[in-house]
Amino acid sequence: MVNLGDVFPDFKASTSEGEMQFHEYIKGSWAILFSHPADFTPVCTTELSQAQRLAPEFQKRGVKMAAVSCDSAESHKGWINDIKFYTEGKFSYPIIADPKRELAVSLGMIDPDEKDAAGMPLTARAVFVIGPDGKLKLSLLYPATTGRNFDEIIRVIDSLQLTASKKVATPVNWRQGDEAMVIPTLKAEEADAMFPGYRKDEVPSGKAYMRFTKNY
Repeated sequence: MVNLGDVFPDFKASTSEGEMQFHEYIKGSWAILFSHPADFTPVCTTELSQAQRLAPEFQKRGVKMAAVSCDSAESHKGWINDIKFYTEGKFSYPIIADPKRELAVSLGMIDPDEKDAAGMPLTARAVFVIGPDGKLKLSLLYPATTGRNFDEIIRVIDSLQLTASKKVATPVNWRQGDEAMVIPTLKAEEADAMFPGYRKDEVPSGKAYMRFTKNY
């Protein structure tokens, strides 16, 4: 199991695009790895097609994409033809093969409650966002029966990239362009210099910690 802040494990695997050494593939960029229970399954097909439609958004943010599914690379290639049916013939990222579920087990992606026709547990819908330093910045884990919200994944990446470079945090339901919050560890004089004109809520406790800014 990988914890936030850990260096994401390197691995070698077959993919729909050939052999992959994961650390070589991401090469110090932001990256997203998302897992799928099986090829030729309905929810997964909707997810991979939506990820493809959002590929320009990931690219704009400098995020390399990769999926993993518990079938062979040859199976992935056939499945991609179905996915392309929903994406105007486009598919631009690799699907990693994990037929023995070795990667799924090592990364804690198994859903014990959902099994395939052979009785083997399915891979859950994991999302891992990895930073340019190779460390895990975000992990989400959905059961096999629930499709992910890729708009939320894009939103979270925006927050991760902003807060990695600025002394702000993002409040509930934040989206790019909304007010961010000045982090509590920043002293008032530092906040004044860094975020001139920031807004402060006078809460009943009298503590000056609710500080908002669009100037980031």
